[in-house]
Amino acid sequence: ILRAYIENGRIPGAVVAIARKGKLVYFEALGFRDKVAGIPMSKDTILSIASMTKPLTAVAALMLYEENRLLVNDPVGKYLPQLDNMPVAIMDTDAHGKKKMGTEPVRRKPTLQDLLRHTAGITYGNRGDSELHKMYPQDSTNSADSFSGPEFLEKLGALPLHYQPGTVWDYSLGFDVLGLVIETVTKQRLGRFLEERLFKPVGMIDGAFMLSAEKAKRYARAFLTDPDTANRQTIRDPTQPRKFDCGGGGGFATASDYLRFAQMLLNRGVIDGTRILGRKTVEYMTADQLGPEVNIDALRDYPHINGYGFGLSVAVRRGSGVAGVMGSAGDYHWGGANGTFFWVDPKEELAVVFMAATPGAARFHYRQVITSLVLQAIAD
Repeated sequence: ILRAYIENGRIPGAVVAIARKGKLVYFEALGFRDKVAGIPMSKDTILSIASMTKPLTAVAALMLYEENRLLVNDPVGKYLPQLDNMPVAIMDTDAHGKKKMGTEPVRRKPTLQDLLRHTAGITYGNRGDSELHKMYPQDSTNSADSFSGPEFLEKLGALPLHYQPGTVWDYSLGFDVLGLVIETVTKQRLGRFLEERLFKPVGMIDGAFMLSAEKAKRYARAFLTDPDTANRQTIRDPTQPRKFDCGGGGGFATASDYLRFAQMLLNRGVIDGTRILGRKTVEYMTADQLGPEVNIDALRDYPHINGYGFGLSVAVRRGSGVAGVMGSAGDYHWGGANGTFFWVDPKEELAVVFMAATPGAARFHYRQVITSLVLQAIAD
């Protein structure tokens, strides 16, 4: 099925890696790493994982939580005073009946938990077309290209929150802020901390926030134009550093790198005898963190996530039914804007990574396709 998509010019190529019951059961590279240059896809191809960086950042924060260097329930402003006094935006009506944006005080300050579950009220600017959305940084990677860390915090601190903290799930800049919390606590750049504490111990050989010229030769290239919209697709040079390591979207990895990370989570915090997180910490990370007081309408904007709640960086399935894709209660996943996707199903002892350079809305289609293809193949 994937080869048919490649032959029909829908995707340039893909790498799929699947582990079940602790064993690698499928690992294939299909199509092209660079279709224009005629370079075939290889298993060691490096891809931009975009928002699949978020679970890496979550694990980094939870390591510090285990070490009592931060608490999940701490207010963000304890670590980043620039964000300590953000009010909440409200729409007022003036004497002439014209709507204008006003503010009200926060009922409680946003916490690190809010950053981790997208309930802090610092929604991405590209998630709407309101006056406030237009004022906000549009997304993670553009923010890291446009601002230094202090400039980013100054920009956010001058704006109101979109919602009262803890009341609405909306995809957000929370992990970019969380990355800067980690830098404040560790006195290290986020990428360096992840390299020392996560990438090397887990065996994520090519995990990074920037590629060397040599490694960039293995970087997957998207089509120059989107096959569905014919819009030109910009391919950023992966060897150029960003102004700060954005915890929400700046990472690179291979399929095998990310499968090792996913297997570590499936193993409840340990891989090859090396413990990364405690068992209870992984249980906490992958538990649904959204109670009935949280409006989750925006979570349903994603076609494969209806029926899911949200943990700390990952969508968490609430039951076997409801969702438009197969799965098990308690499975969890997330993807990246450039076409990557992973999920872990503890009930089936399954970890899956799908890597493709397919930015654009079509990525949601392939996430549903790979889910059905993998799960229908289970024969025991």
